[in-house]
Amino acid sequence: MSQTIISSQPHSTSGYATSSQWTSDEFDCCEDMGICLCGTFVPCFLACKVASDYGECCCLPCIGGTVMAMRTGIRERYHIPGSICNDCVCLTFCGPCALCQMARELKTRN
Repeated sequence: MSQTIISSQPHSTSGYATSSQWTSDEFDCCEDMGICLCGTFVPCFLACKVASDYGECCCLPCIGGTVMAMRTGIRERYHIPGSICNDCVCLTFCGPCALCQMARELKTRN
């Protein structure tokens, strides 16, 4: 006599056990005017602030590619769906807006 064992395991279609979204969109820059003005006029200062809020050395953005690594790290830390390719496109074509989004996300979550 044969017995059939049926088992099922939970799975997630997004690849994350619990997924969330960014708390604001890339183009919601005016939600926080302080961050918006800083990102518009002194984005290098905002990048240093984001690195500091992320828990890294404030000089980290001076090294090429680290802002993209921070964006990817923020997504991973807070289980936000996306891809490295999407991060690269956002930072390449909408750099100040993406940087402002990262700053707002860290401000909201911290």
